[in-house]
Amino acid sequence: MSETSTSLIRRLRGRPMALAAAGTALALAAPIPASASAAAPDPVSVLKYTAKERKEALAYWTTARIKAVGKSVDLGPSGPKAKPYKGVALKTVGRLFFVNAKGADTWCSATAVKSANRSAVMTAAHCVRMGSSPGNTNTTMVFVPGYNKGKKPYGVFAVRTAATPRAWVNDSTNDMAALVVDTDKSGKKLTDVVGGQPIAFNRPVGGTVSALGYSATSPQLGEELLRCVGKTKKEHGTQVIPCDLTGGSSGGPWLADFSATTGKGTLVSVNAALDSLVPTKMYGELLGATAKKVYDRAQNG
Repeated sequence: MSETSTSLIRRLRGRPMALAAAGTALALAAPIPASASAAAPDPVSVLKYTAKERKEALAYWTTARIKAVGKSVDLGPSGPKAKPYKGVALKTVGRLFFVNAKGADTWCSATAVKSANRSAVMTAAHCVRMGSSPGNTNTTMVFVPGYNKGKKPYGVFAVRTAATPRAWVNDSTNDMAALVVDTDKSGKKLTDVVGGQPIAFNRPVGGTVSALGYSATSPQLGEELLRCVGKTKKEHGTQVIPCDLTGGSSGGPWLADFSATTGKGTLVSVNAALDSLVPTKMYGELLGATAKKVYDRAQNG
């Protein structure tokens, strides 16, 4: 089944509660001076998949299995804001298939981005691992760019490493991730095949963006790319747009200055959380200094 709306809502509702609890703790406890010799903790956590695991992932995600996972969940009718994407083939955006920490087949959405190694993909941290639970990680992960109604026109790429903020691992905050994928079966690197969207860090909130993803709503059931268009604003320490994409769209891109004629834009966030079981808002992280470190760890990996 897909990443469900309920889990997305829990993350959103947990954020202000967690901040309140942290604030209380800080108010009650005096700061502890750092040791002069103590090294600052690495703000980035990286999962690595072995060559054997990557080979098994490619064999695991057969056409039949992909078809079955799409039929395994129906989160209700697609909302009025999320419309089928119409435009030039969007090669860079695709479905991210994996087995979650509970052992279930599932999927998220993800985006090929420009990077030094020509192999980086952006998605949400909860598509990689459970928050606040270091041992619960997802496995058997592959990226299928340009996925559409069972077609995989640009191949399948096994995920080699997955970087997330350590804040997500420990505290379920900063829900974004950067992946590195292997070459395809002919030895070509990802962005040499599909291109890559540029990323903007520390971009001011307020512009119009397109949020895209493979929502597990009917009639699409993850088989087609859906798109919301809205103007961003700040809320709950994140950014938000009016959108009713739901489970399965997690990790899909927020593209500013997007053109459906060229398929190009600038990635400014990813789908991270919803406001309710019948969503009207989509939340995405502000991509700041830590997000840049996560991305750099991937693009230099």
